Amino acid sequence: MSNKKKVVVIGLDCAAPKTLFEDFIEACPNIKKLMNHGIHGKLRSSDPPITIPAWMVMSTGKKAGTLGVYGFRHRKENSYTEFWVANSQTIKEPKIWDILGKNGLKSIILGVPPTYPVQPLNGNLVSGFITPDILSNFTYPPELKAEIIENVGDYVLDAKFRTDMKEQLLIDIYKMTRIQFKTIKYLMKNKEWDYIQCVLIGLDRLHHAFWKYYDNTHPKYELGNIFESVMKKYYTYLDQEVGEILELIDQNTIVFIVSDHGAKAMKGCLCVNLALEKLGLLKFKNKPTTKTNLENADIDWKNTYAWGWGGYYARIFLNVKGREKLGIIDQKDYEKWRDKIRELLKTIPDDNGNQMNTKIYKPEEMYGIIKGDAPDLMVYFDDLNWRSAGTVGYSSMYLDENDTGPDDAVHDYHGIFIIYYPKKKIGMQIETRNLLDIAPTILNIFGIDIPKEMEGKIIKFKKN
Repeated sequence: MSNKKKVVVIGLDCAAPKTLFEDFIEACPNIKKLMNHGIHGKLRSSDPPITIPAWMVMSTGKKAGTLGVYGFRHRKENSYTEFWVANSQTIKEPKIWDILGKNGLKSIILGVPPTYPVQPLNGNLVSGFITPDILSNFTYPPELKAEIIENVGDYVLDAKFRTDMKEQLLIDIYKMTRIQFKTIKYLMKNKEWDYIQCVLIGLDRLHHAFWKYYDNTHPKYELGNIFESVMKKYYTYLDQEVGEILELIDQNTIVFIVSDHGAKAMKGCLCVNLALEKLGLLKFKNKPTTKTNLENADIDWKNTYAWGWGGYYARIFLNVKGREKLGIIDQKDYEKWRDKIRELLKTIPDDNGNQMNTKIYKPEEMYGIIKGDAPDLMVYFDDLNWRSAGTVGYSSMYLDENDTGPDDAVHDYHGIFIIYYPKKKIGMQIETRNLLDIAPTILNIFGIDIPKEMEGKIIKFKKN
């Protein structure tokens, strides 16, 4: 048997310390074994703590500012309405598998966002949920697509989780998760590999669709609801699949279980542009009375100081002379206005008039390097407890539901990590680490020099 080290990274998108380490760990004996023999702890997500850019922050060891990726959509240059969408070609920094490939090591990559359009690597790749559909070329090499369909089945990239059809959604999530695990196991058995990194998006979809049914602190929780056990059952199922992967590895394979961010109950949804209007910072020529995307609203740009985008955090853009087409803020007053708008946004109360614990950052306060089209301000309403809505046309700035469809959960700062080395028995929780630390830790396991540009630190294996 070879003594060559290998690494398997199982990404459970959106796994939270509370769900995995506390509420459901007894229903997950395989994961519990990894915790009891390895090291584990909380993993501080990227800023912003959302799927894109988080998985690429983990895979490159570089912050979102260095990557120039601040979400899925980005404002195109200084336009009011045009935007571009992040994809694999956006990421210019080398990923773990790129570095391993240059050192002659083979990788299997599955479901990591954003890996579409697919790009060559030393190994095999199946792209993730931003892939349009399975008619697309979603594998590398291209012929792997037909091989998967023939030997595994029709692949499933994602499940439409913002729906009221919960029973069908459960069927779809399980179908997707099964085919993804089946594909991972097929590739493990039939391809050469030194490194595997997969992301299972199903847990994220489950959290967003079913959190209120499980969490008795959720504003919409109902005791004894028919979906109360859905979360626990799915965690149990994930654990069984993890157990089957563990049966396929040897004593020289180090196993990581990681998540890109955590989750918690969504208290509500705040219409950021209606809030800006109330603060006197945004003006309409003709205010819509039905739900309207901001780019379709009749904004009086000559009297608007700022506008925003929604999501799990809000992005605020200032209307600056010489930068925006109809800018009104003088360049010399930019910082003064940015500070003023930050302070005004902090005064917004919740729907009951209570003060929110809103965190607002300038990009340069988060990042040493800022590339791409960064917003002027990044807003975590009520410390991420409130989601932001970018649409307008409502009678109130407070929404009882997400403006893009049903959603029970928001993202939280801390995901999880477990590192299991079969030849060591450590069994301890360690201090909170950062998503940035995963890439250098993996390269260190393989004995590869850590690029000085990486912004994370190696997670050490410590004995009691």
